[in-house]
Amino acid sequence: MQIRMDGRVAVVTGGSKGIGLAIAHRLAESGASVVLLARGQDALEDAVRELEGKGHANVRAFRCDVSDAGEIRKAHDFVLSTFGRVDILINNAGTSRTSAFEGITDEVWQEDLDLKLFAAIRLSRLVWPGMKERGWGRIVNVLNTFAKAPRAGSAPTSVTRAAGLALSKVMASEGAKHGILVNALLVGLIVSDQWVQKYSAVAADTSFDDFTRSLASDVPLGRMGTAEEFANIACFLASDHASYITGTAINVDGGRSPVV
Repeated sequence: MQIRMDGRVAVVTGGSKGIGLAIAHRLAESGASVVLLARGQDALEDAVRELEGKGHANVRAFRCDVSDAGEIRKAHDFVLSTFGRVDILINNAGTSRTSAFEGITDEVWQEDLDLKLFAAIRLSRLVWPGMKERGWGRIVNVLNTFAKAPRAGSAPTSVTRAAGLALSKVMASEGAKHGILVNALLVGLIVSDQWVQKYSAVAADTSFDDFTRSLASDVPLGRMGTAEEFANIACFLASDHASYITGTAINVDGGRSPVV
C-alpha cells in the first residue's frame, strides 16, 4: 500500500527529534508539507537540514514551547501564513516524567498538564475550524500506554495521558460528522532521544543494544520498537487509507501492555 499525502499540510509538535522527527519524515516522504514545532532552535535547524538532505523541500520549522498558549498562537499564525491551512496535526510533544505521588508538587502537575494536555487542546482548537470548513482533518495524539494501565510511581505522566485519552474520544465523537478523524497512539518502549540520554547517564559501561535489550525483557516481541515503526502507524492514521478509523487508542508496544 502506497500512502500519498500530496497537497496536505501537517504540523508535528516535538518534531525535532526521535518519534516526532520520524513521523515528520514519513509525512514528508508521502508528499505532505510539514511544519516542525519544538523548543530548541538548534535541534529544529538540524532536523530541517536532515529532512532537506533526504529530498524533502516543503519542510519548515518554528520554535515553540507548546506549554505556552501565546507561543502556540504564534506558531499557528506562522503555519497559516506559510502554507495556508493545517490538514494534519500530530500532538507529540511531551516527556515521560514520573515520580512517587506524594512528592509531586502543584507546580510539577501544572507543568505536565500544560505540556501534554493543554498543548493538545489549544492546538486542536485552533486547527479545528479550518478542518471543519474543508470537511477533512486528521489529529493524532501521541500518548503512553500508562494512559490505559497506570502503575505505581507513574504519575504525573499516566494521569495526564489518561486525560489525553478522554480528550481524543471526545474530539473523535464531535469531529466525525465533519470529516475530522481523531485517534491516539500509545507509546510503549520505543527507542528515542529520551532513552539515548538515559543510556548516556546510567549505562555507559554496556552497549546500547544490551541496554535496550534489558529494558525490553518483558516485551513479548523481545525488543524495543523503533521510531520508524511508530511513525508508520501515525502516517497511516493521517492518510485517506484510515478513513474509517476514529476514536481509537492503539498500543504501539510490542504487546507489553496488559490492557488492549
